[in-house]
Amino acid sequence: MYRYDEFDHAFVAERVAQFRDQVERRLSGELSEDAFKPLRLMNGVYLQLHAYMLRIAIPYGTLSSRQLRKLAHIARTYDRGYGHFTTRQNLQFNWPKLSDMPAVLDELSSVEMHAIQTSGNCIRNVTADHFAGAAADEVADPRPYAEILRQWSSVHPEFSFLPRKFKIAVTGAERDRAAIQVHDIGLHLKKNDKGEIGFAVYVGGGQGRTPMIAKLIRDFLPEEDLLSYTTAIMRVYNLHGRRDNKYKARIKILVHETGAEELARQVEVEFNQLRDTELRLPDADVQAISAYFALPDMPERPEGWANLARWKKADPQFALWVQQNVQPHKNPDYGMVTISLKPIGGIPGDASDVQMDVVADIAEEYAFDEIRVSHEQNLILPHVALADLEAVYRGLVSAGLQTANAGLITDIIACPGLDYCALANARSIPLAQEISNRFGNAERQAEIGELKIKISGCINACGHHHVGHIGLLGVEKKGAELYQITLGGSGDEHTSIGEIIGRGFEPERVTDAIETIVNTYLDLRLNPSEIFLAAYRRVGPQPFKDALYGSAAEAA
Repeated sequence: MYRYDEFDHAFVAERVAQFRDQVERRLSGELSEDAFKPLRLMNGVYLQLHAYMLRIAIPYGTLSSRQLRKLAHIARTYDRGYGHFTTRQNLQFNWPKLSDMPAVLDELSSVEMHAIQTSGNCIRNVTADHFAGAAADEVADPRPYAEILRQWSSVHPEFSFLPRKFKIAVTGAERDRAAIQVHDIGLHLKKNDKGEIGFAVYVGGGQGRTPMIAKLIRDFLPEEDLLSYTTAIMRVYNLHGRRDNKYKARIKILVHETGAEELARQVEVEFNQLRDTELRLPDADVQAISAYFALPDMPERPEGWANLARWKKADPQFALWVQQNVQPHKNPDYGMVTISLKPIGGIPGDASDVQMDVVADIAEEYAFDEIRVSHEQNLILPHVALADLEAVYRGLVSAGLQTANAGLITDIIACPGLDYCALANARSIPLAQEISNRFGNAERQAEIGELKIKISGCINACGHHHVGHIGLLGVEKKGAELYQITLGGSGDEHTSIGEIIGRGFEPERVTDAIETIVNTYLDLRLNPSEIFLAAYRRVGPQPFKDALYGSAAEAA
């Protein structure tokens, strides 16, 4: 993990002191809410339906046990005993008092954390593959580059007041587990014919009101040009991005209106003026930051294979968990463990203070003190010896974290929705719970196979419904909640935006509609290995429309 230097410590401490003064002035009435709003947003503080919400940055989703314990402590002390992990690899507390916010930020700073740039029209948390550094299909660990981008973008004087918020994602693997093509900038680490590291650069992706897939504007950007080229993109966007209409202010609209080729040309012009300046990345600096992310010293543990076979034979529930939640590591004696935050009937992404403490303890003892947050709202232990999997599983069982559903129909992504969010039109959480309960049977989930359901309570798409195999969007119609269903979305290396299947469904009819979709899929798939997304892409929407609505005319 990256460790703060003196500048980092001083910078965060100064920001906490500034915000403490601002909060005191707000509470005394010296500052109005309108005057306070831009100040609190710069520190990750939102005003939601019922209370203030604090969004805490978890850069590229990487946490230490000490940091996770601190989050548990904050949940206990200043909130209601839980936190919500988001699709941006961040953590949100939904109930802190405004008067406590400076104290919370002080607590965070003591473990090298903060809430800066988790809101506002700036460069937000840079996200990355949650298996970074451990995955066998990885060309290079993307986290050093995410950290370089974090340092460069933190309170950047030129890019702190952009036309709209800006999101960057980085992946270094063949499989895209960071959804880079639905980000403002997506960076795919690769090697050229000479074995040199560089990036494929995608620009203009995003979800929300106008979902778009990013365009490839550079097939190979040399490593040393990362900051100069990113700066060039930002300058073109900052200059030409629309500020007259917030619904058309994202870079995806600029790419759409300008055209990818013309935008790329403008970026190249700017880049040519920057490439040999101080923004050029020295190899020594890259190596210095990469050293923070070196793999832990993982001793050979060949005994794990025999032990694992014996444990799986003795305990079918453990065997199911290993099958679904443990992925191969680049070191064959180890595995990458997904800790599902989607218990059957639970709230997706929520973790209690007790659960956070348990995960911190497990990571410290068995996983080299490292935890990741995935954009799928789960936690990851990236380096666990196969020989320790049984002990890790028992520890998770003690905290109710043993759900074996990673990638299955109950591994649902959902935003907080109308239960918390002032922007939402409909509830996400109760719907996720109902679907989870309906499909909670382990045998049925196994029969269905990989199927990603994603739910958003409004068009802002915080639940990533556009790239769900099955996406649900809550809308308001005549004062009532209604849910549109989209099919065929995907956020991987073959990104696609889901198609609206027809008219929406009332809350009480949604789960039955999902069951109809699932049963239709099971009837038409070629064999059990053909997953839902592949079947949908093969047959198209019509069989699902017919099953849901009876005829195409009714679906219109």
